[in-house]
Amino acid sequence: MLDFGRELCSNPHFSVEREWLVTNGLGSYAAGTIAGVLTRRYHGLLVTALQPPVGRSLLLAKLDEVATYNGLAYPLFTNRWQDGELEPEGYLHLERFRLEGTTPVWTFACADALLEKRVWMEPGANTTYVRYDLCRGSGPLALRIKVIANHRDHHGRTQAGGRRMCVERVAHGLRITTAGAAPFYVLSDGAEATPQHEWYTGYYLSIEDYRGLEAEDDHLYAGLFEAALQPGDSVTLVVSTEAHPCLVGHAAYVKRRAYEERLMERARPYLGTAPQAVEQLVLAADQFIVRRSQPGDPEGRSIIAGYPWFGDWGRDTMISLPGLTLVTGRPEVGARILRTFAHYVDQGMLPNRFPDEGQVPEYNTVDATLWYFEATRAYLAATGDEALVNDLYPVLCGIVEWHRRGTRYGIRLDPEDGLLYAGQEGVQLTWMDAKVDGWVVTPRRGKPVEVNALWYNALRIMAGFARCLGRQSLLYEELADRAAEGFGRFWNAGRGYCYDVIDGPDGNDPALRPNQLLAVSLEHSPLAAAQQRAVVDACTRQLLTSHGLRSLAPDDAAYIGHYGGDRRQRDAAYHQGTVWGWLIGPFVQAHLRVYGDREQARSFLRPLLQQLSGHGVGSLSEIFDGDAPFWPRGCVGQAWTVAEVLYAWHRTRRV
Repeated sequence: MLDFGRELCSNPHFSVEREWLVTNGLGSYAAGTIAGVLTRRYHGLLVTALQPPVGRSLLLAKLDEVATYNGLAYPLFTNRWQDGELEPEGYLHLERFRLEGTTPVWTFACADALLEKRVWMEPGANTTYVRYDLCRGSGPLALRIKVIANHRDHHGRTQAGGRRMCVERVAHGLRITTAGAAPFYVLSDGAEATPQHEWYTGYYLSIEDYRGLEAEDDHLYAGLFEAALQPGDSVTLVVSTEAHPCLVGHAAYVKRRAYEERLMERARPYLGTAPQAVEQLVLAADQFIVRRSQPGDPEGRSIIAGYPWFGDWGRDTMISLPGLTLVTGRPEVGARILRTFAHYVDQGMLPNRFPDEGQVPEYNTVDATLWYFEATRAYLAATGDEALVNDLYPVLCGIVEWHRRGTRYGIRLDPEDGLLYAGQEGVQLTWMDAKVDGWVVTPRRGKPVEVNALWYNALRIMAGFARCLGRQSLLYEELADRAAEGFGRFWNAGRGYCYDVIDGPDGNDPALRPNQLLAVSLEHSPLAAAQQRAVVDACTRQLLTSHGLRSLAPDDAAYIGHYGGDRRQRDAAYHQGTVWGWLIGPFVQAHLRVYGDREQARSFLRPLLQQLSGHGVGSLSEIFDGDAPFWPRGCVGQAWTVAEVLYAWHRTRRV
């Protein structure tokens, strides 16, 4: 399905803009463009999580290959320099690009010779493999591969100056070390290595420029590998933080493919007869699941919110859990995630995010904790595992109690209407959380509609858990009844949909946003049937796009339809009109609840499935412009976009 020919591969407007991604389950990754041009500071063949799943550092930026065949040299790589020039134009020799599972495969044509290149990572190891196969030819092909290295934070950039790195010859290749850091290795099963030390300066990073950031980077030419291939031969380069990784490229690739085939075998019973695009999403889902070990739980798990720059966030993890683990046939991973996050509950709150440098988690979120109840409910519904619910039940009870009496950032139950209030000056607490230079773009202080839909849903879930476990449910039933009654205050009869926030500093906010869809899509809805339909219809008319829902209606004076510019401009647009892919999940489920037409509900997913080839090849983007043609922006692979499409597909299948 994801297979492109020369007409696209040799077009730099296509091959420089499309990106690929491979991961290892530790938070490490490799990423780049089809053309091989570095366009982000995050692009590299080994970006390793030194404190899994965070603390990520770029170690190997790229490999610059030149093939010599029948006396002619064919550059297979492309660089874009500070002056904007693409040189050399290696993409002109690229005849084909495709994915095998999640593995990117390039096919280069050099006269009658075809050379294939594959890049993959070993699951559970900070090791990237790059294998070259001479699939066709009438004679030998000589391959010279320059190792372009670095050692910096993946958010940063390098200005070489007089900086030195130590490059040493070792058995099978090179060891590369930066002062004060552990070494990494570039090794080969059949190529001869020669150390080098020359800084290449002035790589131009076009996406960083678009994002209003410093757009120049430097990397070190650290070594040269040379090999001669006969037709049918292969050679592999292995980049690893381990001194002795497996160097047999064929065996390592068989292991990788077998791993992905097991993923597919587990998912097929849950997805039914699904198109290739949905099956591809199963493999994409695995890219976000990572290990988060902790004392007493070395097998802890979490979810990376998005590649290439996000770590694991509590909100994203809980929203994504059902789609990434339950409908892919991996409930044991879902259970591990729920147990892992139970360790981090503090003052009745789940962490908002774990900082990249491994510091104390941040707790500035009101909704992540409430999504924990929904994720646990979905897990129980999928597995019937009452034992896990029993283990988590004291934690869940404690969360409700903390919210009743009040916790951080003014989060508290209002006894007058049974609703949750949340807000503190200068703090962003909902998923609409953009903040720049102290400016909270969408503060939403007061009683946000989706927060109280989640609160009501959580209370009904707790009542159900209590009955299931033989506990007393009356308290939760009473709290839920009170919240349902109070939720009536959200209804804006004049406009025929819900207020976005009530009881805010400026009163009730009538802005049409997609947040109210959760009051329809969640398992327990506080709205009457006629109100549910009105909400879906209003969101359909003004917020729905091919790739998700706008975060604000276009007729609102605050609407911004294009996402771009410097950080302040981007954050100003982030939740003020920008389309979010993950919202297609709540919309599809709400539409299904209201109209009951599975085929029609599922039809809303198809344009997003086509986006598998549109930005991050094989995955789904974080956001899109609010205005047509809804260009993809942000992360090239976003956990909750992938998860919600998978979950909505599962929910709309005919049983």
